[in-house]
Amino acid sequence: MTDTFDPVRIGIVSVSDRASSGVYEDKGLPALKDWLTRALKNPVTFEPRLIPDEKERISAALVELVDAGCSLVLTTGGTGPARRDVTPEATLAIADKEMPGFGEQMRQISLRFVPTAILSRQVAVIRASSLVLNLPGQPKSIQETLEGLKDAGGQQLVPGIFAAVPYCIDLIGGPYLETHDEVCKAFRPKSAVRAPRPA
Repeated sequence: MTDTFDPVRIGIVSVSDRASSGVYEDKGLPALKDWLTRALKNPVTFEPRLIPDEKERISAALVELVDAGCSLVLTTGGTGPARRDVTPEATLAIADKEMPGFGEQMRQISLRFVPTAILSRQVAVIRASSLVLNLPGQPKSIQETLEGLKDAGGQQLVPGIFAAVPYCIDLIGGPYLETHDEVCKAFRPKSAVRAPRPA
């Protein structure tokens, strides 16, 4: 008898002028899809978008994905201080609530590697029943941010932000997300843990 898991629809958005115009191959969407597929036990339907660094286009894509029933929307790219980096502004523009702890933890993880992590401006927001997270642009940074940092023996040194995502989605009325502990152990208070449901 196997357990059944709630299906989930996830929006993945790569923000890049050059990748969206075909100057180079986008690496953000494959990195997001790969990590989420490894981390989640739930059956996932992905809604991918590749768009340029334009605030109105980004905001419109986020609203479209939330309206399409994506409980979680992840963006990658466009979060630095450069003039064309407008992903945080586009994300805040569609927010019902801001969730500053996610951005704080992302910068803590990145500061383990580079002092310029303080230049990153990732934000997280809730719109309706969806959690929207801005992630860094590099595949390695995406994994470190979501998964956290582990020592050679696999022990967690710094928690990744995804450990808090399933419980956040519980609280806003989304599906019950379950993770593979070896990739990322989701944290919930004991009262919020659901017993496995037989198929």
